[in-house]
Amino acid sequence: MKNPMGMLKQVQQMQAKMASVQAELEKTNVEASAGGGVVTAVVTGDQKVVSVTISPDVIGDADMLPDLIVAAVNEALDRSRAMAAEKMQAVTAGLGLPPGRL
Repeated sequence: MKNPMGMLKQVQQMQAKMASVQAELEKTNVEASAGGGVVTAVVTGDQKVVSVTISPDVIGDADMLPDLIVAAVNEALDRSRAMAAEKMQAVTAGLGLPPGRL
């Protein structure tokens, strides 16, 4: 049986690393675009939308614009989640936890 104090120290170290990664994710931006770059969304690593930029060329197209905004934001969020999962997986590597189970 492992030393309970040693296990506690490992858990505390992992919690500190996770807090550090979360702070880093809050400061990291991910960008994605749709429609060949006419709509661009920027999202933080903790899935907060920072900005949406729309080219003046597409503003008059009321039918296509909402779809492009949704596509750009969803792609940025997907990239953000993937980046966050990768960084958190690095923290929990070697613990024997299944992916996504913290």
